[in-house]
Amino acid sequence: MKFIFQFTSTLLWSHPLQHSIKAQLEEALENGSKADRLLARYMLDSWAGLPFETAASIARSVKVSEATVGRFCRSIGYTSFRDLKDHLKHDMGDDPWLMSDRLQEMRKEGSVDSAQLNQGLQLEIAALVGIYELAGSDEWHQEAKRLAKTEHVFVAGFQTERGLAQYFANQMQYLRDGVTLLDLAGGNFAEVLLTDHPAHLVIFEARRYSVLAKSLAEEARAAGVTVTLITDVFCDWGHEAADQVFAVPTQFNQFWDSTAQMASLSNLLIHTVFLQLGSEVEGRLNRIADLYGRFTGHVHRPARQGAKRKNDTAKPNRSEHDDT
Repeated sequence: MKFIFQFTSTLLWSHPLQHSIKAQLEEALENGSKADRLLARYMLDSWAGLPFETAASIARSVKVSEATVGRFCRSIGYTSFRDLKDHLKHDMGDDPWLMSDRLQEMRKEGSVDSAQLNQGLQLEIAALVGIYELAGSDEWHQEAKRLAKTEHVFVAGFQTERGLAQYFANQMQYLRDGVTLLDLAGGNFAEVLLTDHPAHLVIFEARRYSVLAKSLAEEARAAGVTVTLITDVFCDWGHEAADQVFAVPTQFNQFWDSTAQMASLSNLLIHTVFLQLGSEVEGRLNRIADLYGRFTGHVHRPARQGAKRKNDTAKPNRSEHDDT
């Protein structure tokens, strides 16, 4: 069964004053024109940041005109995007609009550059809140269960997102066995596509998307491997190529799109996996720490190469800074 998470839930279509804006966006996503579907998907995926958007910023992001944004809002029952935002308070409450005193002061005192930074900060805060809300969903806990229990977990990232993939894979390897960072240089992904064991694949990718990411997701699903894509809100192919998609905002008034929220999502997901695994993690973490101490060491604790294993009778080497 295919699961899609977009910081939203499925509700029934009705008049905007009676039911959630999310319901109307979901309806447009199913039955609207191409432009309507693009706008609905963007708004759903960027739900936590909508209070800080404008018709102009949405038009730039989706690559449509401001007039198209206005027509879309009218088609779902609002006079304008501003009117839609006013009704968001019924869905969200006042929290997204209530910033700390410090933020208020920054807005009052800042220059033009500071104003852009302040808006970016608000967008990032909203996106982070959205990720923590996401962590309470059924889809999130299903993903954590897959990561904790599937026999083999493979992780891949492309272009600049390959660093996110390596970080995620390395952290997961501390928690459990059977986690592999895919070798992109091999050119065939045989380790995941030819496996005879239950496997799960996590892909990190953001625009402009590598052909390899889409092809790997499609090939893996065809081979019976479950696929989760962690991406941005602009990805229009992920929902067809992956079993589950976690889309996070990446535009925060910076020169480059920022994938920091993808890292935040992966950290929180690792935490949930840790909770899923329970007490069995502690023994593995202790063994890894002991191995690192024997082969590499940490600052102020040099490597104990050649030292006895933890369960041997000999005492470990002492540092020169020990009292005795």
